[in-house]
Amino acid sequence: MMALRIIGRLLDYPDRALFEHQQELEEALSDARELNEQLRAQLLAVVRDFSARPLLDLQADYCELFDRGRATSLLLFEHVHGESRDRGQAMVDLLEQYRAAGLELDSRELPDFLPLYLEYLSSRSPEEAREGLVDIAPILALLGARLRQRNSRWADLLDVLLALSDSGVAADALEPQVAQEARDDTPQALDAVWEEEQIRFLGEQGCASAQQEAHQRRFAGAVAPQYLDVAQATTGMTGR
Repeated sequence: MMALRIIGRLLDYPDRALFEHQQELEEALSDARELNEQLRAQLLAVVRDFSARPLLDLQADYCELFDRGRATSLLLFEHVHGESRDRGQAMVDLLEQYRAAGLELDSRELPDFLPLYLEYLSSRSPEEAREGLVDIAPILALLGARLRQRNSRWADLLDVLLALSDSGVAADALEPQVAQEARDDTPQALDAVWEEEQIRFLGEQGCASAQQEAHQRRFAGAVAPQYLDVAQATTGMTGR
């Protein structure tokens, strides 16, 4: 599916090449037979909107959206495993999946980076690509709902991916739930994670209780994004 490669490119960090090859992107979308007219028009609108904006502004918005906090991370397993040990094994399994398909990664991106995963799917058959989208549909819906909450144009790309998956999963269903979440990209939420701790001597209280209290103080104001059920969200990605 050529559309997956294009969407992956639009979800990656914007650079000058995006502006220089706008015409090629539009021509590729015209040739993408997996897109109906509505989806094609939706992607064309995003391409033209991005290309019409100053590059530095687009880059700043991208960093503000995807590099602050964890709720809108483009690392897929962030929304399933967080910092648990299962995340490492899931990375290994996905990397082996890439290698089995003849793809070798450089050290620039992690295997679960969404644009990278979409590039992998674009090299598979239409049936395999659709199955790969179904595997991550719950993640796409959650991410899309959060992007929509931030009034982000990137949310349109997630909507198209969900439509191509034909999974019946939609971001709209999660919007009421996401509306109740506390934002994890505010200065207060970010500062709460990094604030320095007061030094306490072990003689003042037991070691275990001191560590627990310190942890609770440090993350008292931090926002933990809601994680998806592992069995539902990663059946295909972590053990196909």
